[in-house]
Amino acid sequence: MSDAPGPPNTPASTPGPRPEPLPFFGTTWVEHDGGYPLRRVAAAIGSLALAAAGCFVLRFAYDGLTIADVGSFVSLLVIVMFVVCSALSFRRTWDGFSTRHDPDSQASVRGLMLIGFVGALLAYFLRTFTEAPGERLHRTEYEEARTQYERRTTRRTGNPSRRGGNGKTGGGKGSGGASSAKSHKKQGS
Repeated sequence: MSDAPGPPNTPASTPGPRPEPLPFFGTTWVEHDGGYPLRRVAAAIGSLALAAAGCFVLRFAYDGLTIADVGSFVSLLVIVMFVVCSALSFRRTWDGFSTRHDPDSQASVRGLMLIGFVGALLAYFLRTFTEAPGERLHRTEYEEARTQYERRTTRRTGNPSRRGGNGKTGGGKGSGGASSAKSHKKQGS
């Protein structure tokens, strides 16, 4: 065992609510430690590279449509579909960084998000310039939970058995309460 002290005040070592880990960031967003800046750079580069690769794949799909000679109307329809779905996906992903979505509504737009994956990746890319995507939402929830935890723990007076005095806490076995006196009267009659 090492005599070197561990990191002070880590979220895992403090009592109370635990921070929710973010994808690719874990809980490094709490203290901005553990390679947090490098993770943000890697997330930005990775999401941009994936968006570029997705556009490359979509270009192949468009080339397939032109080779199949489906007509300009269908080609235009496919382009509009991907643009609209990407825009909606971008907006929904961007909003998801600051507010939680209802699970039912999330399930209903899963197909739209899948088609517009480029928009979601671009939203992730842009958000990494200001914070870890979703950090503000998680930080707000975590600080609120910590505040509620502090409020609950400071209201408590402690363990009643450790209080000074005659040791009577009332109501328990052998406490001499009214219920034990009544049971003695019934037995004596």
